[in-house]
Amino acid sequence: MSVTIKAWLSIGSTYTYLTALRLRSVVEASGIKLDIRPISIRQIMKNMDNIPFPPCKKTKVDYMWRDIQRRAEFYSLPVPDVPAPYPLKEFDRANLVGIVMKQDGKYLEYLEETYRAWFLDGLEAGSDQNLENVSRLLGTSLPEILEEASSSEMVEIYENNTAKAQRAGVFGAPSFEVNGEIFWG
Repeated sequence: MSVTIKAWLSIGSTYTYLTALRLRSVVEASGIKLDIRPISIRQIMKNMDNIPFPPCKKTKVDYMWRDIQRRAEFYSLPVPDVPAPYPLKEFDRANLVGIVMKQDGKYLEYLEETYRAWFLDGLEAGSDQNLENVSRLLGTSLPEILEEASSSEMVEIYENNTAKAQRAGVFGAPSFEVNGEIFWG
């Protein structure tokens, strides 16, 4: 029996690095089907009055970066040089491009390469440099993608996905939904 998992994903979530570099291979090896929903976890957190890693909480922020390094080692992933640029200046842009990439059937590749460029090369997700690098690797036309990503249709999909995620109980990213139950992390 094939299982479909709803994947509520948001580029900008630091812990998503660990998922971004593993998700495509897990999907390919397991045969699970993903219903990918790019969202604004930032908007959900604002709605909840939750700032996860504010600069005023240095101990927590330092722990988060070290925890990502430890978990990367555990999963045999490249260990990032931290801190990576955070928070993202072009958060929404990165996720709107993600919606276009999903429609083009390249979301998982986009997610992985975006996080590699962000966490391993220091190219902030959503920045011109990151998007140019990832577009080149994926063989896509960045000007066309950016034009489509800024369309009212993509913005509407993004906002609807975000609203649906919040109604489903998503409070952090990455989150996965199976039979109406949310699994975070």
